[in-house]
Parts: sequence; C-alpha cells; structure tokens
Amino acid sequence: MRNPETTKNTIIKESANLFNTQGYKATSISDITKATGLTKGAIYRHFESKSDLEQEALRSLGKLMFNELGQSIREAKNFHLKMEAIFSFFEKYMETPLYDGGCPLMNAAVEVDDTNTALRQQAYNMLAQLKASVEKLLVNGIKNGQVRPEIDTSLYCTIIIATLEGGIMMSKLERNKTAITQTIAHLRSLVKDMSL
Repeated sequence: MRNPETTKNTIIKESANLFNTQGYKATSISDITKATGLTKGAIYRHFESKSDLEQEALRSLGKLMFNELGQSIREAKNFHLKMEAIFSFFEKYMETPLYDGGCPLMNAAVEVDDTNTALRQQAYNMLAQLKASVEKLLVNGIKNGQVRPEIDTSLYCTIIIATLEGGIMMSKLERNKTAITQTIAHLRSLVKDMSL
C-alpha cells in the first residue's frame, strides 16, 4: 500500500514540472496520470480539482526557489553580499535552473488571466513574498548604515525584481546569457550607488 503523503508529493512534483514546462492550461490530468503512473481517482483523492493541484504545484516551485535563495541570503554577511546572492541566483539560473521550463513566477504570471483567479492569486502571493524579501534587505541595509537612508525602498524593490525577471525572459528567448548578464551588471551598479 502506498504512503498517502509520498503519493501526494509525487503528484505535486510531477505536475509542477509539467505545468512549468507545458503550461497550466495545456497540461491535462491525463498528462499527470502518465507522468505519475497513478489513476485520475488517485489524483482526485489528494486534490479537489485541477485548480487545487495547480496552486499546490506553484506553491511547491516557489518554496524550492525561496529555500535556495533564502539560504544564500542568510549566509551573506552584509547588504552588498546579500544582494550579490540574489544576483548570483538569477545569473546561474540560465545554466543550472532549479526546475525545467523557466521561472515559475513568470510562467504563471504570463499564463493566468481573469478566468483563473485562484492561480493568479497564488502567483501574486509568490511575487509579494519576493518583493517583501527584497524590500526587507533594503530596509535592513538602511538600519545597519549600509544603504543611503533617503532611497525609496518600494521603488528600488520594483526596479530590482522587474529587471531580473525581464533579463531572464530575454535570455530565455534569445537562448544566451547576454540579457541577464547585462541587467545584473546594471543592478550591481545600482546597488553600488545606493550603498554607503
């Protein structure tokens, strides 16, 4: 007899991979049964609906990303090194991604619309967590006398995230690291300008 928790985790892992590579709309429950070797009934014993599974899958991809990124940030000793940990994560992303298919936040954000409000909310929550993390670094940098106190932390947070996500998108489309390398070089300059 299968362990229910192990089965649920297998479903999440396999469907997260499918959703992130094929898309949420394009991935069917039949695709998930093929990937997991489980029946539709087994999948629906663990998830109320495909929408429920989509949210859990995106949540698991976000957790993987935030765990990896958070570990690097915690190990860094000051504001400059913490920002460098973020840049390094995105820079290495092109060669050693944590998951297939690109950035799960960007993939979900591009695909969701007003008809899939639950998945849109989950993508929004992921973005909000990323924004809160970056803004906390900026605020703590100010408190610790490492960042100029007059900067608008909300504005800089938006610029940093939008620039990184845009660099990843362009590099994925162009199939080279030029865009992400250039955008990170710009952000490094920005961090230098805001630092004390």
